[in-house]
Amino acid sequence: MGATTRGGKQLRSASELGPHYKWIALTNTTLGMLIATINSSITLIALPDIFRGIGISPLEPGNTSYLLWMIMGYMVVTAVLVVAFGRLGDMFGRARMYNMGFAIFTVSSVLLAVTWFHGDAAALWLIGWRIVQGVGGAFIMANSSAILTDVFPANQRGTALGINGVAAIAGSFLGLLIGGILAPINWHLVFLVSVPIGVLGTIWAYLKLHDLGERKHARMDWWGNVTFAVGLIAVLVGITYGLQPYGGHSMGWTSPLVLAGIGSGVVVLIAFVVIETRIAEPLFDLSLFRIRSFWAGNLAVLMSALARGGLQFILIIWLQGIWLPQHGYSFSETPLWAGVYMLPMTIGFLLSSPISGVLSDRFGSRKFAVAGLLLTALSFLLLIVLPVDFEYWEFAAVLFLNGLGMGLFSSPNRAEIMNALPANARGVGSGMMTTFQNAAMVLSIGVFFSLIAAGLANHLPTEMNAGLTAHGVPASSAHHVADLPPIAVLFASFLGYNPIQQLLGPVLHGLPADQAHFLTGRAFFPHLVSGPFSDGLAIAFWFAIAACLIGTVASTACGPLRKRHTSIGGELAAVAGESGGFSSAPVDYMPSAITGVVRTETGTPPFRGVLLLTNIKGLQVARAPVAADGRYAIDEVEPGSYTLVATASGYAPRVATVRIGGATGEASGYETQTVENFLLAGTTELAGTVQSSAGPVVGAAVVAMDDDGSVLSSATTDSAGRFDIPRLPGGTITVAASAPGHAPEAMLLPEQLNHRRHIAISLHSVTLLAGTVTYRDGAGVGHVTVAAVDAGGTVAGTAITDGKGRYELPGLVPGDYTLIGAKGPVGVRTVTVNAGEKTNVDLQFDASTG
Repeated sequence: MGATTRGGKQLRSASELGPHYKWIALTNTTLGMLIATINSSITLIALPDIFRGIGISPLEPGNTSYLLWMIMGYMVVTAVLVVAFGRLGDMFGRARMYNMGFAIFTVSSVLLAVTWFHGDAAALWLIGWRIVQGVGGAFIMANSSAILTDVFPANQRGTALGINGVAAIAGSFLGLLIGGILAPINWHLVFLVSVPIGVLGTIWAYLKLHDLGERKHARMDWWGNVTFAVGLIAVLVGITYGLQPYGGHSMGWTSPLVLAGIGSGVVVLIAFVVIETRIAEPLFDLSLFRIRSFWAGNLAVLMSALARGGLQFILIIWLQGIWLPQHGYSFSETPLWAGVYMLPMTIGFLLSSPISGVLSDRFGSRKFAVAGLLLTALSFLLLIVLPVDFEYWEFAAVLFLNGLGMGLFSSPNRAEIMNALPANARGVGSGMMTTFQNAAMVLSIGVFFSLIAAGLANHLPTEMNAGLTAHGVPASSAHHVADLPPIAVLFASFLGYNPIQQLLGPVLHGLPADQAHFLTGRAFFPHLVSGPFSDGLAIAFWFAIAACLIGTVASTACGPLRKRHTSIGGELAAVAGESGGFSSAPVDYMPSAITGVVRTETGTPPFRGVLLLTNIKGLQVARAPVAADGRYAIDEVEPGSYTLVATASGYAPRVATVRIGGATGEASGYETQTVENFLLAGTTELAGTVQSSAGPVVGAAVVAMDDDGSVLSSATTDSAGRFDIPRLPGGTITVAASAPGHAPEAMLLPEQLNHRRHIAISLHSVTLLAGTVTYRDGAGVGHVTVAAVDAGGTVAGTAITDGKGRYELPGLVPGDYTLIGAKGPVGVRTVTVNAGEKTNVDLQFDASTG
């Protein structure tokens, strides 16, 4: 079929785009995810230089909100918008929405980089365009996973999403390092670095990405959009302002504004849930939570993001406020070096995430996700027992283990969630997954800061007061500083400022020079805060361990359906949208197992064979590898109708319909085991060239057909006359080639299994023989049969003249012909037809005998 168009842009199928398109999509979306997540953290370590550049002290009480929104604004926006933008991708095209996101991201990066204001105006400008940049990032995050799920087959999806996931999480780590390197040179570079990447990605995405997924045209759920956005913004803004001191409290969790924001946000979100259950086409497709792998996988995502979201903030404070000054670094140098010393976490993640994605494609995702979260929990436990003044190799090893664990978890979990989604819900499903992740990141920051501040509040005031008075600070000033909220100490450390210098201010000028120098040196504050900070760390890391363990339990629930006692009709109605013929009354039933053997035509098991089980809705419910002896087993399959697909590299897939039925106690032949065997036919990869006497034939159509004449695949020759047709089924194949100006040619290929065959097809150039048949007086003779006979006496072509006596004989092979025109007396001419030329030959008849 020809290509269709939508919105003025040509749409092509995956087969028309070719086998390399999926790698183009992976490369572009990985670039997009990388730059989007780099910008979620690139400002963190760059904040001191940014605020110095615009002339604002972020630690002044009136400017704390600027600090918080510079930290949290981008993440809040992406958390709120990704579901809506995923839904827009499902409705109007994922590639189109992704392209628009890249463009918005690039324009906002340009405007951030050219900031020319100072003071409050500059802070508001930066926060505003950071929010717009977050809008672009949300479009990218919401649709990249769905684009990859559309173009990659299930047995490669874990690898693709794993690579994309590496970019998504590694970007947040790399942003720290990039921001730390660029900000001291010029803070504008922190935003300018995204511009060339954004321009390249925007143009590349527009030219190369195409919408292949199923579109679901629907009305926009305005009530759902409004209530979700308002509710989530209220909660996240409440968490953001809960980090600020309030009254005599170290943090703002008792503030009426914070309580009202969080409380009203929760109420609106409850209303949102009610609305979504009653609307025909909801924004947040709650029916997806009936898919076990979807809800369990998202719970694991939520818990893992809670565990790691605030981790990088706490590690930055640990390094900048305590460890780095103790080891000879000035406070002004600590932001950059904090990013450098956290690299082992990034390395661990970069190593494990793509590997786990590849392995999960073959062995299943659940075991890797579970192992990853358990390793992450172990790393948090090791961080608790690690002394505050640690040996760096110990710290690096624990960070590496943490990154390793998160990498093992991320790719398989992401693939499990996306594989479970129907094709027309991948955009909204991806957006929901990203919402859980981004919202949990913001929540985690609030939780970690609160727990650390709570730990500091227990002991820091007493030790601060005693330490300051011991070095000559007046008792009233020491008491005042000691009573300040611990969050001020955390923010000062986070920004790379000397906390004592910031807190004491003018008081330092009244102290002896040696005492003032000691108090603001590299030893006093780190030693003072080490004990209280250790208490806060332990509380925060125990919280992270608990979150990892909950995520581990959720990960074990992903994968094949398991035994349960419920309504079969209700279960199938929930998953498939129909009853499937089962009664909706509660019954007890037992799960079944599907087993069998997969062989190839040579009698051997296929290499890397995989069985995929999908329900009648098209949702994947299980997958199983083919063992070395060819056997496979899919355990604990609930009653219902399924499609079972056997695939292996180099072989044509085979499909079978499997019925698992019956409730316990029925006498209708309930089977506890279903056997389904498969015989896979090999595939042929066909490549070759199409040539003529003049050289390679460009644009020739090459078609492969089976014994019945059905077209199996086709290709077009390139500028060198080459073609490539992958994955043809085994058996006898007929290959035909045709091109304008050439006679078509066909050849029969005998059966070849798992073989790459190269053939050469020769086409003969053809030409056009034309002319006019007239009487001697010049009048055209109509309805004359004109025949061209070759040297062997075979008629190579015939034509009948029109009313004016004109005829055409196209497609003759070059050579000598006898041209015969018959009407009354016979007209005969001998002609020579040359390759690629038009030959004109006229015939005449005697008018008196016509």
